[in-house]
Amino acid sequence: MLRVVIAPDSFKGTATAREAAAAIAEGWREVRPDDELVLRPQADGGEGTLDAIATADPAAAVRRVEVTGPDGRPTSARWLLRADGSAVLELAESSAITGMRELDPLGATTRGLGETLVHALDAGATSLTIGLGGSASTDGGAGALAALGLRLRGRGGVELRDGGGALADLVDVDVTGLRPPPAGGVRLLTDTTAPLLGPTGAAAVFGPQKGADRDAIERLDDSLRRFSELLGGDPTAPGAGAAGGAGYGFATWGATIEPGASTIAELSGLVPAVRGADVVISGEGRFDATSLAGKVVGHVLGLVPPTARAVVIAGSLGADLRAADGSAPTAFALDRLAGAREAAMTDPLRWLREAGAAAARGLTPRG
Repeated sequence: MLRVVIAPDSFKGTATAREAAAAIAEGWREVRPDDELVLRPQADGGEGTLDAIATADPAAAVRRVEVTGPDGRPTSARWLLRADGSAVLELAESSAITGMRELDPLGATTRGLGETLVHALDAGATSLTIGLGGSASTDGGAGALAALGLRLRGRGGVELRDGGGALADLVDVDVTGLRPPPAGGVRLLTDTTAPLLGPTGAAAVFGPQKGADRDAIERLDDSLRRFSELLGGDPTAPGAGAAGGAGYGFATWGATIEPGASTIAELSGLVPAVRGADVVISGEGRFDATSLAGKVVGHVLGLVPPTARAVVIAGSLGADLRAADGSAPTAFALDRLAGAREAAMTDPLRWLREAGAAAARGLTPRG
């Protein structure tokens, strides 16, 4: 009997990390039903952060609240309250780009994330972990901080409307009503080291995927600069540009910015799980050389003990899969199993099961 740890990232747009792990496990069991399977879906701070931690912590209570969505419409958001009193939130639950009817780079807001934080604080959360990723907005976290009590005023003392574009008219920032962070601190999980401003900042790098054209990018960058001039803090800090600058905004609230993949591996129990593993399986939508540099799959593979076999299941495979030391995991591609990329994407769970079975057959002697 083998101990098999299954720890994929999400297959963006086709399967969540939890769904992928379950499908791979089903396929494996068809071939090797007696093996011990340990499912630890992973994330980098974006989509799937809550699921990754909840899967490994059945004692965590999933709370659901109604908050303001990124375009102002009400939306439902989950958060976790763990047995130790800590809370885990995911920006994508309340303020995701997928929650927009139409992209609105200047008007989209993170207010819903702040409202979720209010619920967590009111519930007595002793510390906060916030996954940043999938944001619809480029507001520097202003909407979230406003929900926590920050007041943002324009000329004549008028309260600014939500959205990054409005920050260009900012005249005064009042922090007197801002709720303090919990005593146990706040940590932000992200996979980017982008600063807040400039050609490698939040607006320039991530604005286009949120619908920003050249003029909107320039306006948003100017708005974020104005916000940082009045709020203070360090807009050059690595990760300040995460989630449309929410990394910067929360850092001024006392939060620390941490790499998402490694922190979630710790919170989800992956690190101790792999120590006694015979096989470790990870996966993502596309696996190539860049996957080994800071992404979820690369981090998982880095934890595999020398005595265990590493397996990658991906939607597609790049040309060079070798790490710096020349090693390469056994890899299975869904597009090759299905015969075409379109077929694999049409029914990803079927082909994830097939890949799980193929991986198990590779360890089962023939005859």
